[in-house]
Amino acid sequence: MENLSLEDIEFIKILANSDSTILQKGMNSATKDRLNSQIGVILRQYYKENTVGISTKWTEKFEKAGISEDDGKAAIACARRLGIDIS
Repeated sequence: MENLSLEDIEFIKILANSDSTILQKGMNSATKDRLNSQIGVILRQYYKENTVGISTKWTEKFEKAGISEDDGKAAIACARRLGIDIS
């Protein structure tokens, strides 16, 4: 996974700005699979870069896509509430 697609950016922004309870009610299996497999991977790598210092370049990619640090944190918190392992 080299770059953030427009879909990835929108998905992360939705996570950052949504109530996980509402998302969970409207989530179908395809959305949950995407969250687990693609967005979850991105958020895990972003989290590791910002907590352990492993260079993944996701912070830079988030910034270029207009995703702030607060948005990244909020997206991670929402993903966790949806049952995605981010550690």
